[in-house]
Amino acid sequence: MDILTLTGLIVAFGGIVGGMLIEGGHISSLINGPAFLIVVGGTIGAVLVQTPMVVFKRALARSKWAFLPPTVAMESAIEKIVEWSNIARKEGLLRLEDHIQQEPDPFASKALQLLVDGKEPEEIRHILELDMSIREEDDLQAVGFFEGVGGYAPTIGIIGAVLGLIHVMGNLADPSKLGGGIAAAFVATIYGLLLANVFALPMGNKIKSSIKKQTRLCELIIEGVIAIAHGENPRNIESRLQGFTQK
Repeated sequence: MDILTLTGLIVAFGGIVGGMLIEGGHISSLINGPAFLIVVGGTIGAVLVQTPMVVFKRALARSKWAFLPPTVAMESAIEKIVEWSNIARKEGLLRLEDHIQQEPDPFASKALQLLVDGKEPEEIRHILELDMSIREEDDLQAVGFFEGVGGYAPTIGIIGAVLGLIHVMGNLADPSKLGGGIAAAFVATIYGLLLANVFALPMGNKIKSSIKKQTRLCELIIEGVIAIAHGENPRNIESRLQGFTQK
């Protein structure tokens, strides 16, 4: 669990609601079913129009990364690559074949397979970098779903406010309904801004951070495997790969 995501949401909503209460407002004034339906339904509908199904499914799968980011163990990966290097140096590349099936990371497993197959270092780099860039691009497209929500939500909120004001204008003959009607109209704007700036955009950026970390891990694996293919000393490989762990 990413404690900062949960803490951030609590602080954001707590600060907004707390400030409103201090000013003498009431939580009930922020509860409006029609406004919620307009903003959430309208925003999701607009984003679905621009989003292919495969990207939508990936976005749903990646949404959990905002709360449960994937583990990116750089030090563990370095230790594993150094172990592979020692085996290759002492017993030959073919001995690494036993580690292919045991490797849980598909990217690392593919890298090992290319190494065992005797591919040239530059060919290995080209294949793995292509695989890495495609994976990163697919995940960033999923982030685009949340960025789309962040872009549309405020505008849909304004639409909800305008619709509410239209309803208010229809009751001009009854001044007692004007104040409450106008307040309810602007609730849609608040929903839109909250959905965009407290939820969608921060979630998208948090997921993007996890994607960058995974890309760095892939780069580490590529450099390590290429070094093994060149027959470099395990100690030199370890020293070089430590640069990827720098914050």
